[in-house]
Amino acid sequence: MTHIAKGANTPVPAGLLRVAVTRRKAPGTPVVEVSALLLDATGTVRGDADLVFHNQPVHPSGAVRHLGTGDGPDQLAEWLELDLPRVEPAVQRVLIAASCDDGTFGAVPGLALQTVAADGSLVVHYDVTDAAGETAFVLGEFYRRNGEWKFRAVGQGWESGLAGLATDFGIVVEAPVAVPVPVPVAPMAAPVSKASAPPTATLISMPAPAHSPVSLGPDFAPYVQSGRGNGVVSVDVPLPPGPVIVEAQVRGDEWLLVETLNRRNKDEDTVFNTTLRDFHGRALVQPPRDRPLRMKVNYDGDWTIRVLPLSAARPLGTWTLKGRGPDVVSYAGTMADVKVRFDGGADRGEWFVLRCHETEHFDDLDEHELLCNETGRLKQTVPVPDGPLLLVVEHGDGDWELTAKPLPVRDPSKGRHTGTYQGRGDKTVTLLNPRPGRPALIEYDFPGARADYSLEVKRVDEYGDEVEWLTGRQHGTRGTSALFSDGRAEQAVRVKCAGDWTLRLLPEEQAPLLTGPAEGRGSTVLRYQGPPTLMTVQRTSRGDNEHLSALALNHPYGKTVVIADTLGRRRPTLGPVWVDPGGTCFVTVRANEDTKWRLEPAPIAAAPLLGARTPGGWYGVVRHTGPEAELVPVATGMIHVFELDENLFPHRKLTASSGPYRISASILHIRCLGEWTMELRP
Repeated sequence: MTHIAKGANTPVPAGLLRVAVTRRKAPGTPVVEVSALLLDATGTVRGDADLVFHNQPVHPSGAVRHLGTGDGPDQLAEWLELDLPRVEPAVQRVLIAASCDDGTFGAVPGLALQTVAADGSLVVHYDVTDAAGETAFVLGEFYRRNGEWKFRAVGQGWESGLAGLATDFGIVVEAPVAVPVPVPVAPMAAPVSKASAPPTATLISMPAPAHSPVSLGPDFAPYVQSGRGNGVVSVDVPLPPGPVIVEAQVRGDEWLLVETLNRRNKDEDTVFNTTLRDFHGRALVQPPRDRPLRMKVNYDGDWTIRVLPLSAARPLGTWTLKGRGPDVVSYAGTMADVKVRFDGGADRGEWFVLRCHETEHFDDLDEHELLCNETGRLKQTVPVPDGPLLLVVEHGDGDWELTAKPLPVRDPSKGRHTGTYQGRGDKTVTLLNPRPGRPALIEYDFPGARADYSLEVKRVDEYGDEVEWLTGRQHGTRGTSALFSDGRAEQAVRVKCAGDWTLRLLPEEQAPLLTGPAEGRGSTVLRYQGPPTLMTVQRTSRGDNEHLSALALNHPYGKTVVIADTLGRRRPTLGPVWVDPGGTCFVTVRANEDTKWRLEPAPIAAAPLLGARTPGGWYGVVRHTGPEAELVPVATGMIHVFELDENLFPHRKLTASSGPYRISASILHIRCLGEWTMELRP
């Protein structure tokens, strides 16, 4: 941050800036009202619209906005927002001015100007030390110089008030000023923690910005209704589809209860239920689509209800956001860890609930993730996905803080050069075959993921259709699989994972050669160069119901055929390894990373010969060497029987019905979910 004196200047980042004119709290201090004037090359405004103040809070370009008043423990501030890239080319300077209607600036203690960057860091601080009898003041100006933006501390006053200042810059103050759609502002919590600023430049609280930088839904003119005592709010203006923010503000410490009304004009859902003194809070509400939004207010004193668009949500950036009671917060950053602090309320036993609503589920507020649900003091760190999203504080009748710490962003596209693709969360990435025309291995690692179907990777074709390829339930969270079995040059995959992930492509030669018995753990790929064979697949670890299956994959045809699935059993299972004479055979094992296994090639003669009644169970292989006969499969579960050709490829499928089926000399592969019996009839 740069501290500058009157007359000095400094460069500022050409992005979104927030400007606060601050003063210390003290009895009898004059009220300070802040405005911005947009000046052209002649040093004057182009029209009345170039004056932005509390009654005209938004410039037509959207580049300058008046955000309202922030109230801190010992300071007050009036806030403006400057989106410098949106300032029109004709505007050369943006003046930051202030006025006092009930006093002079010499009576305003601690008058200063501070500028905050989009990430919450303080950019520049200017203390006004020579104010006297002025009733209007230009504290500073943002101006263009050689294609960049700079700030100058001006410190010039007018004793003729805002009217005199405005007249000097070309505004006819008697003319009526057109008021655009009002944007609600409210003194809420600070975007920058007090500890982050030096003692001489303490940044005080800031109201919710008038416009969220990320679109969360359609904007609309806010609806405001005030009353005293019990009343009914009926929003008789059309609201766009989707949720809205309902804001309540009261004076006093009476019990406030706000509830929505259903079609029968009866109580439906609770919006606010609090006894906080001078309560000022927000809630997320889904208006009905076929009738006006109606709410019943129970309160003994004065109250105000506002219905606001989602753009009014307070933004959570890299600063510490403070609040008290229920609130709605928007987050537009990347995946982050959010530190949550709650003081427990007045009795240190209040209830605090924090929910996360992603934009894809805004049509159903019941579809959300519960991040916190605790009573009393709270100190937790919770994960949130990529924004934009809404964080909704429910209950929380006490002071709370939210601090987002975005996780490092990983760019999966870098894998095009290194062969290692890294990312976080749900992503679609195109993997490039290091040797087009040949298959490749792919090592995958999903640290912190669960070995279930919440972890999923699908292949995506050129039409956007998806084919399941890898799941945590079948493949575990780390291991090796095969890709590009048909030799294609690239493959798009869609990753569904809540955390970090890594996909690393390796040459096929790194797959171990399978020449005899082999043991291992988890998912892997083995090369097999022998003739068609049978293979025994056995799980050797002693876990309960661990998944283990083996498949034969042949290049260049890209065909994968099941060898065996243990179906959670530890009993050895016999299956066929299909080998195409003109290709390359891989044996792929699918298992959780903690599952141990053993593979052992077996001769064709290891398959039992069919007799009149041949019993078995689950997966298995049998042979028929006699004359043509009828086969009747009988099973306790779903069963499929395949005839295998000379390469042990399943070329004919016998349906799951009871038959009979005519077979000649052949090898049969049986896949069943229970016990079976093969009945052979001459």
